[in-house]
Amino acid sequence: MTQIYDIAIVGGGIMGCAAALRLSAGGMAPVVLDQGDLGQGASGVNAGTLSLQIKRVELMPYALKGHHEWERMGDAVGFHKTGGYTLAFTAREAELLHERQTLKAEAGAPITFVSPQEVHKAEPNLAQKVVAASYCPEDGYANSSLTGQYYRGQLRDQGIAYRERCPVTAIEQGDGFTLTTPNGPIRARRLLLAAGAWLNPVAALMGVDLPVQARINTVSVTERMPPLISTVIGHATGLLTMKQKPNGTVLVGGGWQGRGTPQEGRGQVSAASVMPNLALAQYALPALAKARVLRSWTGFEANVPDFYPLAGALPGVKDAFVLGCVRGGYTIGPYIGGLMGDFILGREPELPLFDPARNFNEETA
Repeated sequence: MTQIYDIAIVGGGIMGCAAALRLSAGGMAPVVLDQGDLGQGASGVNAGTLSLQIKRVELMPYALKGHHEWERMGDAVGFHKTGGYTLAFTAREAELLHERQTLKAEAGAPITFVSPQEVHKAEPNLAQKVVAASYCPEDGYANSSLTGQYYRGQLRDQGIAYRERCPVTAIEQGDGFTLTTPNGPIRARRLLLAAGAWLNPVAALMGVDLPVQARINTVSVTERMPPLISTVIGHATGLLTMKQKPNGTVLVGGGWQGRGTPQEGRGQVSAASVMPNLALAQYALPALAKARVLRSWTGFEANVPDFYPLAGALPGVKDAFVLGCVRGGYTIGPYIGGLMGDFILGREPELPLFDPARNFNEETA
């Protein structure tokens, strides 16, 4: 007899796996399906930055909760709480920094403003051109390449079924859902779509058009260097994140865009984006002029027009749900995945979710 799961989760990234764990703890029998390996989409190829200073003001309560989740995971995900500085090099950047970080501090992030002298005392290798800076002691990073390994172990320990390299090619709704995969049909009473940048084509299998677009963020890593910085470094514009790992390599990101679409596979690195990203990193940390860049890569980050998450019932489809499109999803993912699990279990989520049926031309409260 074919097993019927309580819920099939399409997408084995942070959010899908976190939801599966909460649902299992609540008594459901989930199955997690991923077209590749668990945690190897956006969850596994980002820079791993866990900075409250670069999160949207409206999502700060979720980011704070998500940050605590990463801290709880600890060494298993390579978590390091280092503190972080966001820098301004001009008067206009200083004005922008003060405006943005004041709002984030009012939203609950422990962000303070520090003098250039304090920055240089803490990070003497930074450029002597800083005119203003903010600091958050909670900032840090995790090792995104450990995401899949961590969640695979968690699912296995909880006895949760998962199928890797198992793309869903068709979804039929009748008495529950039947998902067509190369490994045979999967049957489930409920459905959660948590496929990140691939949400649009997956939802289209049921005739639902989700307005999901994808950014193609670029990350670069240098060769091993002597100790240069001990904290996470950002820039007032949001166009730079930088941290040095324990092995000496320096990771550089900042949302610079590559080329491609999720449907075409992995995105392509664009030299026109990588070069200014690295130039800004070198401007902030001059010693990087001596570093060779070993590799640059891309990762897809999904979003909808209002840049708030999709988290709730899938419009027009009974017993189906959707979760994704979270800016700063790496930080927020473990927490909002748990919220989604509570919602499906019929519990009141600790913080509000984000109705996928909303008007995307209006601000979401």
